[in-house]
Amino acid sequence: MAVDRPWIPKRVLVTPSALGFAHGAAMVERAAAAGAEIVRLPADRLAGLPDTYRDAKSTMAVVVASPSRRRPQPIPPSADWRFDLAEGCPAHCQYCYLAGSLTGPPIIRAYANLPEILAELTPLVGQGTITSRSPARAAEGTTFECSCYTDPLGIEHLTGSLSACISHFGTWQLPAETPVQLRFTTKFDAVEPLLGLPHHGRTRVRFSLNSRSGERYEGGAPRMTRRLAALRAMAEAGYPIGLTIAPILPLIGWRGEYDRLLADVAEALDGVAVPDLTVELITHRFTDKSKSVLVGWYPGTDLPLDEAARTRKVTKFGTGKWVLPRAEMTAMRGVITEALAHRLPRAHVLYWT
Repeated sequence: MAVDRPWIPKRVLVTPSALGFAHGAAMVERAAAAGAEIVRLPADRLAGLPDTYRDAKSTMAVVVASPSRRRPQPIPPSADWRFDLAEGCPAHCQYCYLAGSLTGPPIIRAYANLPEILAELTPLVGQGTITSRSPARAAEGTTFECSCYTDPLGIEHLTGSLSACISHFGTWQLPAETPVQLRFTTKFDAVEPLLGLPHHGRTRVRFSLNSRSGERYEGGAPRMTRRLAALRAMAEAGYPIGLTIAPILPLIGWRGEYDRLLADVAEALDGVAVPDLTVELITHRFTDKSKSVLVGWYPGTDLPLDEAARTRKVTKFGTGKWVLPRAEMTAMRGVITEALAHRLPRAHVLYWT
């Protein structure tokens, strides 16, 4: 299921505190103008949340991020710090990373108190440990990731939060010796509102891409050809760009599939001056919890979720996840990085995980 028009929720739940912020009130106005039903809640506690997946995925809540929610956290290996503009995503990816991370119905919670969220970032400039102190990535400066729990471009037409962040980073008055970078990943292609923003090279947009056989698991997202056209448009607008190839899946014919994907990227960027192209390579993994949630959401999925074909890895938090066996992981890494060197020789691979 591809998407040809912006996602519009059927219902938008709004808390009283959210309306106290101009940014939140503007979200509600945009949603109402787009035809969504606006439900003004009597208190700040979310109530009346939908029970079914279908209803939840057509519901957005405009809320205020609590102090704990707006406190940035380290996010290796991607960036120094993570901050959230929203939680939840309008797409229907059968491997959804959020299935094991967020609790409750999969509604989208958009944060109204953006000025408070951005104010938390200033004390952290120069304080990161992932890029700002890494010899290999120091040029990126202090990096801030805003797409861990949402796809900010997929809801930008309603929230305006991504544009506000890009402009904030682009005009942030900082000494020249303290560079910063905003980072976000997206599967969506509606980049037109971003092209003319004063980004000044301080925002890196990475497009989430997959093989053509893997694309079938990404319902509700634009086709890969449209994402590649958006990638080119952002590069032409002077943005640093990147590829997030994820999740890398060992599907039939994967060697040729991922080589073809990289050839498509090279073709999409042909003739564009791209001095700075990064690549992040993320293999498929799942937890017992995420598998249970995903099978409930997508009971007919043929996504490879057989624990017998995986290796269980214990995280630093003591939880387990099912990853590709070491031999398979090594083989895939070798093939894909070799294809990258051939198809995109100037690309800089940030990590494989």
